[in-house]
Amino acid sequence: MEPREALVALNLVEHVGPVRVRQLLEHFGDAPSILQASRSQLLQVRGIGEETAEAIAAWEKNTNLGAELKRITEFGCRIVIQDDPEYPESLRQIYDPPIVLYVKGDLSPKDKNAVAMVGSRMTTYYGLEVARKLAYQLAYLGVTVVSGGARGIDTAAHQGALSAKGRTIAVLGTGINQVTPPENARLFEQIAANGALITQFPFNRPPDKQSFPIRNRIVAGMTLGTVVVEANLTSGALITANFANEYGRQVFAVPGRIDSPRSKGCHDLIKKGAKLCESVEDILSEFEYLFPASNRSPSAGQTGGLPALELSENEQKVYDALDHEEVGIDDVIRKLGLPSSTVSVALLSLEMKRLIRQLPGKVFVKNT
Repeated sequence: MEPREALVALNLVEHVGPVRVRQLLEHFGDAPSILQASRSQLLQVRGIGEETAEAIAAWEKNTNLGAELKRITEFGCRIVIQDDPEYPESLRQIYDPPIVLYVKGDLSPKDKNAVAMVGSRMTTYYGLEVARKLAYQLAYLGVTVVSGGARGIDTAAHQGALSAKGRTIAVLGTGINQVTPPENARLFEQIAANGALITQFPFNRPPDKQSFPIRNRIVAGMTLGTVVVEANLTSGALITANFANEYGRQVFAVPGRIDSPRSKGCHDLIKKGAKLCESVEDILSEFEYLFPASNRSPSAGQTGGLPALELSENEQKVYDALDHEEVGIDDVIRKLGLPSSTVSVALLSLEMKRLIRQLPGKVFVKNT
């Protein structure tokens, strides 16, 4: 048996996690030797108790490795292990990096410059807009945006990165064949085509209260920092922020209304030392060595004219429909006869490209 297949098998065994596998590898030398060991041999390893030894010794009875390997092939994903060059280096450095990663899509060397963006599933319009804008700006500058594929802020972060034609990675708290939430099926396809879907869980693993904190440590572990956009005091996003702190990574928090429960978690993080995040510059300033100001896309005002940016057909139509005087979004929709969602996406993209700016009341003006 190959080491990769043996690690997949160990990942299927109950009561065996990354820390125990590391201890077993130190003792036996490689993964196939662990599976071949007797119960008594397993019990000689530090940290391995009766339950774990019994589970490993009986792995062939209780798991179906052949079926799992077949599912991997048929689904079009692959297994990445820590010895592989594409395994995220930042993730390899944490205390308990996953034994295996199921990957659909591509992991790239560019992903070393990755930032996590997380928040509540129950969001406000403000939170969604902030997440989309920040993710768009980060992806536009070449930063990989990592999130959890959930409703709310996660979804907005992935959408923002995709709108910028950038890279984004969704870390799932389920088996890679599970689509949670179901309405994100199309989004997951787009993420796999422009980044990757990854998980440490075997096929068919449903979501539960344990799987999401396990997922959150990967989100924090594979990124330079974590941005919390909107979260109440019990949000799972705070678990991700705590992991980031534990790993020595920067935590950013977006402030919100002082009377909004969905901002309480962010405000609490700021009180505890997280960096207040009002713009993408607050994030980039922490990683100046990666994104020096001289390399960032200039605004129209800095260049004395419009940036040399390519616009999609819809972006060009919306840009032409605007003026140097205030124009409301409803007026643009009526003038062009386009769906409101199409106009909203185009306006967001134009705003991120600094060709237009939004004023209070959902009105827009050209920057030059």
